[in-house]
Amino acid sequence: MNTSITFEIWGPFACWTRPEAKVERLTYPVPTPSGIRGVLSAIYSKPAEFYWQVERIEVLNPIRFISFKCNEVKTKAGRNTIIVEADRTQRQTVALQDVRYRITASMVRREGFSGSEVQLAEQFRRRVEGRKCFFQPSMGLRQFPAYYGWSSDAVPISEDQDLGIMLYDVFDLHQWKIAKKAQPKVSLFHAHLNQGVVEIPSYDSDQVLKGGGLFA
Repeated sequence: MNTSITFEIWGPFACWTRPEAKVERLTYPVPTPSGIRGVLSAIYSKPAEFYWQVERIEVLNPIRFISFKCNEVKTKAGRNTIIVEADRTQRQTVALQDVRYRITASMVRREGFSGSEVQLAEQFRRRVEGRKCFFQPSMGLRQFPAYYGWSSDAVPISEDQDLGIMLYDVFDLHQWKIAKKAQPKVSLFHAHLNQGVVEIPSYDSDQVLKGGGLFA
């Protein structure tokens, strides 16, 4: 039985940040697999039982960029008081406007989990129908909320584009145990937008370039 799940997410803005942009926030034209995994995990996640494998991203609204500046503070929140006037800084953001995507993803069962993918998929469906989530999903940045629901009959945009080398994820999807300090592991892949659709290779595929070899 095919346990792939297809649903849609949308919102007024999105920023799927390019890691090379550093301080300034510059978005990819389409979502990254890690960004979509974040949306899925906000709705339903059981790290010890499965991880999300994004399979396809369909762009349903035209790709439109918008640029603006945001007031932020340079100091991290902690025990010390933040003096806003002293720590304030302006940073440029290049985001996407009026976005809508159709997402196809599956739950990859981890070793040792005795349940089934069908069982997990049904739990996810109930959460979508009940509009339940662990925290508000976002379109890349926390200030850009993502809304979600079942698929419509919308047609992907008619656009082709070689997106070049794109961020796949910033963590090893096979490592799920909680530690005091996260151990990032960047992976990349060559992304193509074909008639509004980005096909995502499996994390274990040779098409996904992982740290520790080429990027060591």
